[in-house]
Amino acid sequence: MTAALLRTDHHVHSTWSDDAVSTTAANLAAARDAGLASIRMVDHVRTSTTYVPEFLAEVAALPPVEGLEVLTGVEAKILDSSGRLDVPSDLVVGDGGVDRVLIADHQFPGPDGPWSPRRTREEIDAGLHPQDALDLLVTATVRAMGQVPRAQLAHLFSLLPKIGLHESALSDEHLSAIATAAVRTGTTVEVNEKWRCPGPRAVLAFAVAGVTLVGSTDSHEASSVGRYSWVAGSVTTEHLAGVR
Repeated sequence: MTAALLRTDHHVHSTWSDDAVSTTAANLAAARDAGLASIRMVDHVRTSTTYVPEFLAEVAALPPVEGLEVLTGVEAKILDSSGRLDVPSDLVVGDGGVDRVLIADHQFPGPDGPWSPRRTREEIDAGLHPQDALDLLVTATVRAMGQVPRAQLAHLFSLLPKIGLHESALSDEHLSAIATAAVRTGTTVEVNEKWRCPGPRAVLAFAVAGVTLVGSTDSHEASSVGRYSWVAGSVTTEHLAGVR
């Protein structure tokens, strides 16, 4: 399983995202040079985004590379505790559209909309119990998986350190809820190199539950496409011993 993760990179940004510096062509060449079996070209969207058809056309026009599967996706944040996603209303997922929607915890999904990490810490300081905050985040994540037909959880739990919490505070029930929803909806979960999450405990729980795991660098420049260090050391055969 570990070897398979390291031959995929299912979260690679290009200049279609305003915080990335490499073109789709440069990312394709980097994936080829890294010996990857698959790459997912992904860029950020909001409800106001209109570029997706042009992005898909550009990726489709890239020259084929033998042995390399080229996939597509868009990355969108969870907007609130209902699981609503920040995606264009006309987004096509599946035939004629993107292959997957990457669900991201860029901000905390509050009941009244997205909370910044600062506001979330203030809410916790003002009395929101950390376990209740985790319940909100997990519930919103589970609900978000039901919002789109093909999803991928992007850098799952990367928000926690920003709000003063840690993955170790998640209960087995939290992990089980996410795993059950992922299996039911066909959602994949990426193991993210950049943000070093989810950790080995969560990855093991997901693997045991039958969740499809994929490797991800969350690359914003071609030089890091398919280049793993933390994932290679954290998701080892020993961590996944007994998983079939």
